[in-house]
Amino acid sequence: MSKRIITISREFGSGGRYLGEEIAKRLGIDYYDKEILVKVAEKTGLSQKYIEQVGEGAPHKHHLSYSFVGRDSTGASMGDYMDTIQRKVILEAADKGPCVIIGRCADYILRERTDCLNIFVCGNEKEKTKRIMELYNLSETEAKKLMKETNKKRRVHYEYYTEQRWGESCNYSICLNSSDIGYEKCIEIVCDLAKN
Repeated sequence: MSKRIITISREFGSGGRYLGEEIAKRLGIDYYDKEILVKVAEKTGLSQKYIEQVGEGAPHKHHLSYSFVGRDSTGASMGDYMDTIQRKVILEAADKGPCVIIGRCADYILRERTDCLNIFVCGNEKEKTKRIMELYNLSETEAKKLMKETNKKRRVHYEYYTEQRWGESCNYSICLNSSDIGYEKCIEIVCDLAKN
């Protein structure tokens, strides 16, 4: 397996997390998503729920939101502190062995490695909305609102900590539209790429 580390960035509702779980199972490798939150909580003493709220999404939906968060005497915010710990956890996971890592700027954190396959999963609005409605038991209006807010926070967070554009194809090895390709084909493509 030449690409031992697979990072998956994803639009909310595209099924990126599901794809990651299935890819890890089929390749027989470790899977990191909520496990990263648990490790960050252990290292910081902060609650997992708080880390989940701050760890991958911006405090608000605009880059300027980072200007208004509390900072310590060094100028670092709680988000900066958690980002530093999260980076260490992701680097440790990659050093430990082959794995799939979901979100959390892992593609950027591991950018110096040559054994990474960085995936971005997107989808069509109709299919993503339907998936969110089913998973979270929401109305169509609620699902669309949640999708828009979550993606905006992910984008702002990613762009703040990486200085790259979230979802821009040149930042990833491959971009997959799960609505057009289907989950099974997406899984097959990534597994094939990881083995070559």
